[in-house]
Amino acid sequence: MGLALAAGLMVAMGAAAAQDAAAPSAPATTSEAPPPIIPIADFAGRSAFWDAKLSPDGQKLSYLRRKDGIAQFIIADVSTRKLIRAFATDESDQFEWYSWVTDDKLLFSVSTAGTFLGEDVRYTRLILVQVSTGTMSRLFGRTDVVEGDNVIHYAADGSYILVSIQKSVYDYPSVMRHELAPDGEVRTVQQPREGVWNWVADNNGVVRMGTGWRDGQFRVFYRSDATGELKLVARVKEGEKTTDRYWDAVQIIGGSDEGYVLSEGETGRVGLRRYNFATRTMVETIYEHPEWDIDAVGIRNGQPYAVYYTADRDEVHYLDPALARQHASLRKALRNALGDGEVWVPSRAKDGARMLVRAGNESDPGVLYMYEPAAKRMDEVAQYRPAINFQALAKPKPMQYTARDGAVIRGYLTLPRGRDAKGLPLIIMPHGGPYGIRDKLEYNDEVQLLANRGYAVLQPNFRGSGGYGEAFFELGTGQIGRKMQDDLDDAMDWAVKEGFADPARVCVVGGSYGGYAAMWAVLRNPERYRCAASWAGVTDLEKQLRYDSQSFSRGGFKRWRDRVRGSGVAEVKTVSPMGHAEKLTRPLLLAHGTKDVVVPFSQYNMFEKASRTAPVRPETLVIKDEGHSFSKPENEQRWYEALTTFLAKHNPPGPAPVAAAGE
Repeated sequence: MGLALAAGLMVAMGAAAAQDAAAPSAPATTSEAPPPIIPIADFAGRSAFWDAKLSPDGQKLSYLRRKDGIAQFIIADVSTRKLIRAFATDESDQFEWYSWVTDDKLLFSVSTAGTFLGEDVRYTRLILVQVSTGTMSRLFGRTDVVEGDNVIHYAADGSYILVSIQKSVYDYPSVMRHELAPDGEVRTVQQPREGVWNWVADNNGVVRMGTGWRDGQFRVFYRSDATGELKLVARVKEGEKTTDRYWDAVQIIGGSDEGYVLSEGETGRVGLRRYNFATRTMVETIYEHPEWDIDAVGIRNGQPYAVYYTADRDEVHYLDPALARQHASLRKALRNALGDGEVWVPSRAKDGARMLVRAGNESDPGVLYMYEPAAKRMDEVAQYRPAINFQALAKPKPMQYTARDGAVIRGYLTLPRGRDAKGLPLIIMPHGGPYGIRDKLEYNDEVQLLANRGYAVLQPNFRGSGGYGEAFFELGTGQIGRKMQDDLDDAMDWAVKEGFADPARVCVVGGSYGGYAAMWAVLRNPERYRCAASWAGVTDLEKQLRYDSQSFSRGGFKRWRDRVRGSGVAEVKTVSPMGHAEKLTRPLLLAHGTKDVVVPFSQYNMFEKASRTAPVRPETLVIKDEGHSFSKPENEQRWYEALTTFLAKHNPPGPAPVAAAGE
């Protein structure tokens, strides 16, 4: 199996978790010697497997691994450590997610790049895996439908699933019931309804609600039971302020009109609430954090048992007191054994007899353990970056600054060890998304690689980032390439004013939207930045919007498009790198994978061709058969090698000042 099983760690089940120590501010000077240079291969050389999960009975461990450059899905026996099954999909497919349905059945989502009506698209499909027979069955077949993996209900006994799916691009979605067996029966249980793009089923598998935008109105259709007729119960105009302006159905309880939703409260924070869907009234607030929006809810047997949110780190609040005590004890035991670190439970058996536990933090890649509460025993399963000495890594710290218009921007600063914290070469690293996504305190290979080479790395959560409330999120509407880009410039000014950064040695590096922001930085403000590096960056926003439209409902796409464009902005061409490629005057590393299904490879091709007449042509890296994220360590290593070589050439990390690029 390739599992590094260590001697058991006996867990002392204490009553309370250890408290985080306050992070000290970075010193201006240091007597610490620089850490040794960690080989690039070590940052790319991740664990032999990833996405590990336990079967519902806790007897099997599943995970993905790489063998000869190909991703495989493995199922092993927990007790004997012996391999039970190994599967692989078509080489053209990329794994998206998987879920245990029963102890013998798993469901996979895979995606494939393709074209539809002359446009690049991303197809998604479901695959059923049966452990006992070793069979893999593609559900629904390959059709012209783009999104084919939107599961809205799993039967409690694993006999069937309900999937919201468009039978053709000319229809609204219907709900189809697929028996989970090879050649299982498929039938439609809910016909399309004009204007309905999202269907919600209760925990008994009855389709109870449909929602969608049509003619500038958000409409809600609802019925109290399987025999009732879906009726229009709400009609909210776009932009209208209502008491339930935002809510997301988490669970409708079968046999009643009540259930659970994530919705905004009076403070504007998203919390978990019990809700009456028939009367559209809140019954009670289950949990609302005073500072942070709730991101997700754990449901078991139709009832919520945990809520998840992101402060500076990912956090969990257990609604079940027994689970809360158990989690506190795990944190205390692992911190006593391993030092400072956070603890997460990515998977547990249905009866709680076994669980996977991950321990680590932003400067420690972490370790995965198998924990058996009854025996108070914890065994190491795998280290996430086994070749890296985490004691040589840098510690990211929270920071914040005020943008030019008064908006408070939060983010994270990582300073290289063994160097005075002043006049450093700086890498600004904007996150992807861009909307609703954010950086947080977590281990990041690229950040640690650059810090290990002597760079300061700044990750600003610019306006439009998620987790900071609705008002901050809305500040990003229509501000791609505008105020969102100002926030990056203001991050640079903050770092220079604080003394951390040398203003003549600042580069921007990012992936996806971050790649766009990097390219736009050196095109929009070449006087500020020495260079930029983009992995899978968007170069033509309008064409990317058309591509994204394949994954949205019509109403949903309109809202996404309007958020990108902004009110009164007819086009985004003026802030697209494509329209300015011939003006490139700063060094740019332009990199992309040929099988990217999120930002299609055509985005790279367009900019590369358009920039051939520029005063400075970009340096390029094309990785064949790679997607949006790195599926193979050797491909990630190629990107890191190209990036560090590029930065060493155009923005050397050495302590001596250098002339600005182009001088």
